Amino acid sequence: MSVDSKQINEFIKKQLEVWPTAADNFKALENVKVKDIDVDGMKIKVQFNPARIVSSSAKVDAKSLKERKCFLCAANRPAVQTGIEWGKDGKYIILINPFPIFPRHLTIPDQSHVDQLVVDRIEDMMDLASELDEYTVFYNGPKCGASAPDHMHFQAGNSDFLTIAEALENAEHKTIVEDEGKASLSVVDGLPLKVFVIDAIDHKAGAQIFRRLYDALPVPEGEKEPMMNILCYSTPAGERLVVIPRKRHRPSFYGMDTDDQMLMSPASVDMGGVFITPLEKDYNRVDADVIRRIFDELCLSYDEINEIASRVK
Repeated sequence: MSVDSKQINEFIKKQLEVWPTAADNFKALENVKVKDIDVDGMKIKVQFNPARIVSSSAKVDAKSLKERKCFLCAANRPAVQTGIEWGKDGKYIILINPFPIFPRHLTIPDQSHVDQLVVDRIEDMMDLASELDEYTVFYNGPKCGASAPDHMHFQAGNSDFLTIAEALENAEHKTIVEDEGKASLSVVDGLPLKVFVIDAIDHKAGAQIFRRLYDALPVPEGEKEPMMNILCYSTPAGERLVVIPRKRHRPSFYGMDTDDQMLMSPASVDMGGVFITPLEKDYNRVDADVIRRIFDELCLSYDEINEIASRVK
């Protein structure tokens, strides 16, 4: 089952006509505060979005997940929330996200309740980004911003919202692996965070290169996969995967209990250049130094990235 951006845009419009809660939250985006910050040459946006406190403060420990109903399972979704089946045999369902960051924000869960693991789904991710050419598809690892780490899902939002694509166009890419023009892997220098980029005309070749990178990434003790955020979007040269390895779930100052804490739980959108703050006091405090500290605490260093690059086989 395939889709296109025009079909999805119409689907969002129809859902908002019949779902008042979602409509109100999408409407509220028109009035959110946004400020621009330059962080070492990369444009970063900071958004004050009170509705996102649901995700930013989500408890994702095993006990909390076991005690709550999964909001991505069909049996627990609101009756008004309809979707569009996508993928081979309707493997996924495309839904609107009722707590949006983007003017057009989607959640794409697997139809089955299975763990948030991405390794065998990269080709799906690139296929979806190709069909939804106006959108960036993204993946949050279980401890990298996912508020439902017990149910496999992607998200997607309109591509003109994030800033990392422009930053990558102006950054230096050092090619590590190339597969006869079908796909390539590079490490990017010059951004305030360290990332890998896979450019793929052939999605199968791109997925194979991703697996080589995946196997070279460290897996934290007790976890099933490396910590990472992934962004995927279409370019004139095919689909681009931006792989952002992580070493920590949340910054050391995460929380609401003391004045020096901030309720920031960075995920793919934040790493993609738009930091979300559900509390106004945090929005007012965020500056370039705070963003640098988040990147330093959560992302891998230049030396760590180069060590991984040397292990890609």
